[in-house]
Amino acid sequence: MKNKISDERAIENLMVAYAFANDDADIARLGELFKDATFWIDQMSAKGKEEISAVATSMIQVLENGRSATTHEITNIIIEIAQDGLSASAQAYWTLYKTVSGEPRTAVMSGRYSDKFTFGKDNWHFLERKASVLWQLEKP
Repeated sequence: MKNKISDERAIENLMVAYAFANDDADIARLGELFKDATFWIDQMSAKGKEEISAVATSMIQVLENGRSATTHEITNIIIEIAQDGLSASAQAYWTLYKTVSGEPRTAVMSGRYSDKFTFGKDNWHFLERKASVLWQLEKP
């Protein structure tokens, strides 16, 4: 039996799973999270497991330890479950930190996620993620 609190928690877990997969450079997991979804970063988009995996492979800088050079933090999450309990939307802020060898971790970008989810086969799934950049560190 579904309930609003467990639905919200499951959706929040999906949102955070993206951050962990990205920071762990887990391309397969990123593709799986968005296998039937579209991911937008400003005007660029990728749809489905293969496209999302390809974009992630081209964008994620992998360190010697096998992890990404980035850390994603997701805050101020608002989740709205539709009355039918089969779709939902969410908003959140994100901050991207980058690790450069020999330098402290630095915030390099922040923005907002606008997400859509669908419920099917006993689980919530991403339907769409729009990442809007609100701030970016200016490079000297």
